[in-house]
Amino acid sequence: MRVLLICGDYWHPPQTAADGIAPLAQLGFQFDIITNANDFSPGKLKEYPVVILAKCDEVSQEDRQPWKTEAVQKAFVDYVENGGGLVALHSGLVGGKNTETLDKLIGCRFLGHPNNCPVTVQSVKPHHVTESVGMFCETDEHYRIEITAPDADVLLASYSPPQGEESKYQQDPYFNTPASVCAAGYVRTQGKGRVCALTPGHLPPVWLNPQFQRLLANALRWVSGAN
Repeated sequence: MRVLLICGDYWHPPQTAADGIAPLAQLGFQFDIITNANDFSPGKLKEYPVVILAKCDEVSQEDRQPWKTEAVQKAFVDYVENGGGLVALHSGLVGGKNTETLDKLIGCRFLGHPNNCPVTVQSVKPHHVTESVGMFCETDEHYRIEITAPDADVLLASYSPPQGEESKYQQDPYFNTPASVCAAGYVRTQGKGRVCALTPGHLPPVWLNPQFQRLLANALRWVSGAN
């Protein structure tokens, strides 16, 4: 299966995602990678049955200018509605100042995260995406999201313990973060296509965790319509 990975922004080196997907080649996935959004064109989506979006609204790790124009966002909507599969992963869930169209397609709003901390991820519902995926714990950014899509089917939950250290952000709500349980993954459909949103994925050990690898492979197959 051919998959387009769009990744890399100021906070998320593209090599993390590129290295993280590499083992999936053994399962028959073939990846093309775009790390600079200047190399992206809306028409490129049609070349792939599945796209992984792991990039916020920044052109690249070095260029923080926005790239998700209304035309780009509309292209993602058309792509999914015509049967394409979209996996929005970690920073791909982070909206920009003018990304309402794409945010609505993905189905959530990013609220923030505390310092890197132990994050436990566990399936909460049987589904093709969570099949054979066991509970795992890795140090990660524990994303808090507000799910906005009424049809979102939550499949995964994440937990992080209380933190007492100061945050690099030096502002609330990142001081003394309380224990928190959050949605970590859900699926939805739009038109003929499928969307899967996953919050883990900041640090390399998360991507390379065997359970996350299985989760990502399942998600790619499901959004493609293979199961």
